[in-house]
Amino acid sequence: MSFDRDDRRDFRGYFGAEPAPCWPGDARLAVSFVVNVEEGAEYSIGDGDARNEFTYEIREEVEHAPDLCMESHFAYGTRQGYARIAKAFDKVGAKATFSTCGRVAERAPWLLQDAVARGHEVSCHGWLWERHANMARAEEEAVIERTHAAITRACGVAPVGWHTRSSASVNTRPLLKARGDFLYDSDAYDDDIPRMDGGHVILPYAFDTNDMRFSPGGGFVQARDFSDYVIGAFERLYDEGGAAVRMLSVGLHLRLIGRAGRIAGLEDVLAHISAHEGVWIAPRRDIAAHWAQVQESQG
Repeated sequence: MSFDRDDRRDFRGYFGAEPAPCWPGDARLAVSFVVNVEEGAEYSIGDGDARNEFTYEIREEVEHAPDLCMESHFAYGTRQGYARIAKAFDKVGAKATFSTCGRVAERAPWLLQDAVARGHEVSCHGWLWERHANMARAEEEAVIERTHAAITRACGVAPVGWHTRSSASVNTRPLLKARGDFLYDSDAYDDDIPRMDGGHVILPYAFDTNDMRFSPGGGFVQARDFSDYVIGAFERLYDEGGAAVRMLSVGLHLRLIGRAGRIAGLEDVLAHISAHEGVWIAPRRDIAAHWAQVQESQG
């Protein structure tokens, strides 16, 4: 089989022709903080799901019964983690994207309303905290609609962004584009530069500059492990951003970075980045809207 033509995977990207800097105010770098809000949307037999979630601080699966330990771990995110994270953003005046599961929007609308009141974006992160890779097209279409509607009801503002946990399906982006009310998705991990798919914006996300690496085997233990790594990525992209477009995504979770022993890592990152000139910290909806506008003006 030859992959010389019509390869479904794009390995070239912007190779040899990276776009020139174009961020507002001549910024060298766009920085996107994404706070994943999944608490209450994890798999839970107690909530009527077929199984319990088993990915967290510990790796121990409880079968055939509610996992009260896991449920309690997740609840820490809304009970304590959110307040610490919101305070850290408020301190430097930074706005983030709260990527939220639909079931969370139904269970904790007050949290999303607080985020909106602080000027943050709330986007879609699936109905449950689940992969879509094997989901049937009709089922996924219904999931997207249900999630969009729940977040709109909770926030009073319709979401314009989507991100799937882990792998999307081959239908996810076509379904989002067909609706016409999603400006962007973040189901890509292959670049430091946004791109267009017709009139739809693809904003790459990242698993390395992400507090998920505090999970077992992820490599982060101390708060400074997170801050050192993210600051290192920021410095490199800031330097490269003088010659070509660069965007940094920082992934966060209420129940992870919101822990008392880890929040200093986020605070240090925010202090470091906000001390630099020529940095645009913005919600993903603003980054996507600006990128679409620039691409349209360039024909």
